[in-house]
Amino acid sequence: MNILCVPTGPIGTNTYIVYCESGAEGSPADCVVIDPGASKPIIAKLNELNLGCTHILLTHGHFDHIMGVAKIKEKYGAKVYIHNADASALSGGDGSLAYMAGASIEGCEVDKKLKGGDSFTAAGLEFTVLHTPGHTPGGACFVIERERVIFSGDTLFRLSVGRTDLPGGNGMQLYESIAYRLFTLKGDYRVLPGHEDETTLEYERRFNPFMKAGGMY
Repeated sequence: MNILCVPTGPIGTNTYIVYCESGAEGSPADCVVIDPGASKPIIAKLNELNLGCTHILLTHGHFDHIMGVAKIKEKYGAKVYIHNADASALSGGDGSLAYMAGASIEGCEVDKKLKGGDSFTAAGLEFTVLHTPGHTPGGACFVIERERVIFSGDTLFRLSVGRTDLPGGNGMQLYESIAYRLFTLKGDYRVLPGHEDETTLEYERRFNPFMKAGGMY
């Protein structure tokens, strides 16, 4: 499995391109795009690697994670998956917080509204959904169990967590999401967050200051 991180959008969102192999000449391989904060750099990278996007997975509905969704969906016919509680962000709902940044979101159809515990196959990879509200009501992490990888969005960062002071945020929910849905996973995982550097689940269990403070900085 290959994972490529491409920073996109106005505040450096980590957009991930996930695929099993590069496409042969004239035959693009399938891939998944997670949290496209812009379309142009992602489409350019997919062209470079000869990949076709079959699914767009969204960890939550904030504008900096979804600004590239509509154009990538249109170009590749990709299916868009997001947790049900954040789905309205893709149809102009205030949950995207675009109004706070003076940004605009091109609306598009959601193909699957997820819930916690869902599993699905995309580009030959098996994903499981963990509903991790707190940063947003529909915050979710995507787990590829076979590869021991978690795409944590803005739920869990290296030595930090997502903001909870924005509309829809809830500090205690976020603490409980991490403590009881992420930290209870058995063993270690590579954690790929929505911003900044990657980390591991065991490192955050040991050192994350938000969690050590019981959800209070």
